[in-house]
Amino acid sequence: MENKGVLIYVEQEGGRVHPICFELLGKGRELADKTGSKVSCALLGSGVSGAAQELVAFGADSVYVYDDASLATFDPVAQKQNLVGLIAEVKPTVVMFGATFAGKALAPRVAAAIEAGLTSNCTALELQNDGSLLQVRPAFTGNFLAHIKTKSVPAMVTVRYRAVEAGSRDDSRKGEIVKKDVQKVDSGVKVLGKGAPKEASIAAADIVVCAGRGLKKAEDFALVKQLADALGGVVGATRPLVDDGWISKDHQVGFSGTIVKPKLYVGVGVSGSPQHLAGMRESGTIVAINSDPSVALFRIADYAVVGDIYEIIPQMVGLLKK
Repeated sequence: MENKGVLIYVEQEGGRVHPICFELLGKGRELADKTGSKVSCALLGSGVSGAAQELVAFGADSVYVYDDASLATFDPVAQKQNLVGLIAEVKPTVVMFGATFAGKALAPRVAAAIEAGLTSNCTALELQNDGSLLQVRPAFTGNFLAHIKTKSVPAMVTVRYRAVEAGSRDDSRKGEIVKKDVQKVDSGVKVLGKGAPKEASIAAADIVVCAGRGLKKAEDFALVKQLADALGGVVGATRPLVDDGWISKDHQVGFSGTIVKPKLYVGVGVSGSPQHLAGMRESGTIVAINSDPSVALFRIADYAVVGDIYEIIPQMVGLLKK
């Protein structure tokens, strides 16, 4: 077994590391400790060297830093070229990416270049007794969980945000920080501008107010947003409302959407399908509001309110504003 250890791609913007990378480090550290191997990170960008020590504090043994003005803007072709060279040098058993926009753009390109298998949108990674990596991901629109073993080495995965636990920070940890020469590539990609910033991601939110089939029409999301704003949270939705085009996919809570672990989850008119419950059941405090006392969400709720959401939400908003 020439290949050994875990390599994690570090997504960053302006030198600030995406929180999903700390989750990958937590899982990577767990896998490496079981096999007596090491965790490495690939940090690419411009002005990113200062983030290397933070990665060491969260569990990295080595951080390979590609710091160059040519990498100031995310370019999956240029980053792929540098990552492929690093994988050939480090020879990891597992390569991990976040299942983010950047990760989903970069991981398939790297996998194709090194002729490795790639399992996307993983929600769990488990090391088997034979040393192989079992990769768990939703399949058939979230109705089933697929358990996958990759025959090729390294095993490449993208992991959903909030699907695994972040490692704990230890600023006393020591690690190796290696500056690497950047292989510059003219990919022909030109960034003409950035789109308008999106609302806060539901995956990162501490408070999520999620609407379900109890909502009568798309315009009623304004009522849900009033409650979310009063609580300082963001709006979520169940899959049927997304499928009907009432709200965009990035608001979908559930196994086939986004897994959330907020401190407070409020479900308004949410019945609680299995795939939805699987995507939010680890929330800190769960509040369910529904006129039907038999809905599945009530069975896991910390607080169950039986009543009409169109009467209860305005009362809640009024009290919160006071």
